[in-house]
Amino acid sequence: MELMSQFIDLLLHLDKHLLDLTTHYGMWVYGILFLIVFCETGLVVTPFLPGDSLLFVTGTLAGAGLLNPGLLCGVLITAAVLGDSLNYFIGRKFGPAVFKRPDARFFKLAHLHRTQRFYEKHGGKTIIIARFIPVVRTFAPFVAGIGNMRYARFIAYNIIGGIAWVVVFVSAGIYFGNLPWVKNNLTLVILGIIILSIMPGLVEYLRHRLQSAKIRG
Repeated sequence: MELMSQFIDLLLHLDKHLLDLTTHYGMWVYGILFLIVFCETGLVVTPFLPGDSLLFVTGTLAGAGLLNPGLLCGVLITAAVLGDSLNYFIGRKFGPAVFKRPDARFFKLAHLHRTQRFYEKHGGKTIIIARFIPVVRTFAPFVAGIGNMRYARFIAYNIIGGIAWVVVFVSAGIYFGNLPWVKNNLTLVILGIIILSIMPGLVEYLRHRLQSAKIRG
């Protein structure tokens, strides 16, 4: 319970935590940010790590002159592309066996099945679209690997999606994060980003449940 409370505090007060990291670790903060984004996109057991909100807050710090915008985007894009690539190869190597395993503490088969449905609907563009949807973002490259999508095709979608995701949210943080209202209500803005991020997945989940209920009825 205490761990969950700490995690929620981390999500809602990313500005304070990242500011502390920037103050205490200097240039090392880029390595920390790389690691967070790499794990969030590259490991199917860590979809709970902050993504969209993290990028927005780093953009806010860049807009305030505490981080270098060019270096920040370069580090985050590299982490996002390499993370998805790792996830793709993990899915290609170990994916089929995952379906035979029961839910683990940090891995839910429901997330995998949900991503499969999303993939069936949007095809290869899922790799790009999923960048903006938490959980699906983490599982999409894994499913692409399971489905043996050609890597040349995957890496093209991967790079486009990684660049778009990072540039959109970091730019939003740079241009809007230091506006007086946003700056004074950054916790609410972070919460809003989290809610908006999970809405597409929630709608898809509810739609699927409704369809299942109609079939059973």
